[in-house]
Amino acid sequence: MSDNGTPLPERMRPRDLSQYVGQQHLVGPGCILRNMIDSGNLSSFILWGPPGVGKTTLASIIAHTLDREFYTLSAVSSGVKDVRDVIDKARNKSLFSSAAAPILFIDEIHRFNKAQQDALLGAVESGTVVLIGATTENPSFEVITPLLSRCQVFVLKPLEASDLDLLLRRALSSDEVLSKRKVTVDETEALFRHSGGDARKLLNILEIVIDTTQPAEDGAVHISNKSVTACLQENMAIYDKGGEMHYDIISAFIKSVRGSDPNAAVYWMARMLAGGEDPLFIARRLCILAAEDIGLANPNALLLADATFRIVHSIGMPEARIPLSECAVYLASSPKSNSAYLAVDSALAAVEEDKMAPVPLYLRNAPTSLMKELGYSDGYKYAHDYEGHFTDLEFMPETMRGRVFYEPQSNAQEDRLKAYLLSCWPKYYTKK
Repeated sequence: MSDNGTPLPERMRPRDLSQYVGQQHLVGPGCILRNMIDSGNLSSFILWGPPGVGKTTLASIIAHTLDREFYTLSAVSSGVKDVRDVIDKARNKSLFSSAAAPILFIDEIHRFNKAQQDALLGAVESGTVVLIGATTENPSFEVITPLLSRCQVFVLKPLEASDLDLLLRRALSSDEVLSKRKVTVDETEALFRHSGGDARKLLNILEIVIDTTQPAEDGAVHISNKSVTACLQENMAIYDKGGEMHYDIISAFIKSVRGSDPNAAVYWMARMLAGGEDPLFIARRLCILAAEDIGLANPNALLLADATFRIVHSIGMPEARIPLSECAVYLASSPKSNSAYLAVDSALAAVEEDKMAPVPLYLRNAPTSLMKELGYSDGYKYAHDYEGHFTDLEFMPETMRGRVFYEPQSNAQEDRLKAYLLSCWPKYYTKK
């Protein structure tokens, strides 16, 4: 880190396209974004890609290259009022100036709720601002349709090994701090693997390793796969939502809910939130947990998880932490059953065995006279016409009869389901 505390990724941030690494399919000669920049005809667009691949940097370079006024908002901390304030500034300046429309850059635009995104529509449509959004989530799901229809979407890719190697060599040779030190990179495999195509992560790891590695007798710092791995293991308190730590903590969260420990569930969830994890990612996992691990033991769990996802999407952080906590505690404290999960996987395996099992004629629809003549629907019994709303009709293909995919598990809710199924299908469900 420099004397003024500036991290290496910020010191190495490119100032123009000649320094920009990666995304040549967008900014290479003759490519769409390069043509847009070269012509000066800038329209609103969204940059979609994983962390650390140059979304924010690219927006800044475009504004600098075109000499446009540049406003930036973070969807994590900005509300509707902030959006409207920026739009008002841009509108007021356009009344007294013929300059091109300013650029409004919104980082993590997927975290904006519908009201916040709606506030952008008029200004984007009228050209008061040129919107550049950045997102790590699929904009088809996270950006409202009216706004998405007014923006192009450009997909940014993780940096390749050659890109990472270029960044590494450039940092060691040209950074104001590292260029004054004797640093030898003996191996790059661990550096590149842990960075996962993320430039920011690569440079952060490089700086941490250099700062914490004991120099050799000649004062040189030697970087190897072993030294990188050892250094990162000592710094595991850092939550990295794009790397291995992300997967370890979400795994601990999922297993805590599945294991009926609400305290651990809330703890691991708090670790994710404190580390900047997208609350919608957590909400999605809760929906999956509700169906997969609580399931029919408590069907209300899925309703609550679905409501939680919708609420989190509507209100955003920091308030979203409260419904997330409520849902996590409820799911962890609920009885558990994975019977529905096992049932569908068992049925899918059966389908793989015989994908062409014919539908019995009496179960087929008969909308035409020809189909009736062929026996379609002949022999079908309408369940509601019979006592108990049940008949002895077989509903499986003939080759699948006798196969049981849903096995009720032992809990109060499924005990009631099993009792009903036992009365309907005693040959398939027996008392145990």
